[in-house]
Amino acid sequence: MSGSTKTMGVVTVGALVVVTGYTAALGSNGWLWFGWVVLALITIGMAASRGH
Repeated sequence: MSGSTKTMGVVTVGALVVVTGYTAALGSNGWLWFGWVVLALITIGMAASRGH
């Protein structure tokens, strides 16, 4: 894994923690979850492309 892929992984996990905390405190926000899914897919794509 390159440094940028690791950074994206950390950001993705951090974003999941933030979105989960927001959902617990203020209720679910579909746009936040949609944004997190997009971020996760980008991270997975980066990891897959670096692996080949």
